[in-house]
Amino acid sequence: MTSRVIALDLDGTLLTPNKTILPASLEALARAKEAGYQILIVTGRHHVAIHPFYQALALDTPAICCNGTYLYDYQAKKVLEADPLSTAQALPLIEMLNEHGVHGLMYVDNAMVYEQETGHITRGIEWGLTLPEAQRPVFRQVESFAKAAHDVDTIWKFALTDENSERLNAFVQQVEEKLGLECERSWIYQVDVARKGNSKGNRLARWVESQGLSMKDVVAFGDNFNDISMLENAGMGVAMGNADDAVKARANVVIGENTETSIADFIYKQLL
Repeated sequence: MTSRVIALDLDGTLLTPNKTILPASLEALARAKEAGYQILIVTGRHHVAIHPFYQALALDTPAICCNGTYLYDYQAKKVLEADPLSTAQALPLIEMLNEHGVHGLMYVDNAMVYEQETGHITRGIEWGLTLPEAQRPVFRQVESFAKAAHDVDTIWKFALTDENSERLNAFVQQVEEKLGLECERSWIYQVDVARKGNSKGNRLARWVESQGLSMKDVVAFGDNFNDISMLENAGMGVAMGNADDAVKARANVVIGENTETSIADFIYKQLL
């Protein structure tokens, strides 16, 4: 197998449940870089929420953030290309959130904003406080999403959470039917809503092409439904053992779980 790019999802894939990168993974990816591979983070996260991982991997490549909504250059601290939600697209969604009592985060500019602090948000804030100040993600409470939507420059996506999975799925179905937005499950009890056409696979393909390569040159690792677009289109799509069976079915190979040295083992056996 010939490949030149390693594309990595974070949560559930490269990261353990404690939001850490296994030493074995760090070592294997460092070896891969020395061998000439380009390492790329492809995540549902906001760029302000991946500082510690980007730095631990010592990357110089841009990061694909918010499920492919934008490409972020950490060296220049700027967005290279993006397809965000317009205010006109966000406002009807915000109205539906209010009507149905669904809570979550609105990813904007350089922060994640929220109206009510739910458990998911509390855990994110608490995790941030364990990091050095320069690496902490930015969470900000706002009076209303509607007002914030008018005040910010860019709306990347909404991350909606509800521990009642059936209720969340029903709401998402309405969003897709009435508003025509892209809805992808990215984590347990979380669905991301973004502009139609945005996906990890699409943004990754654009970046790969800009490097004079094709998706055949990519090995992509993922675990959730928002990873399927890159797992299917990569030369080698690698699903984690902890992935849903529907995700595993769309990959070329399934490895061990994110708590094990699965990624490192694959790199050593298949790429180096």
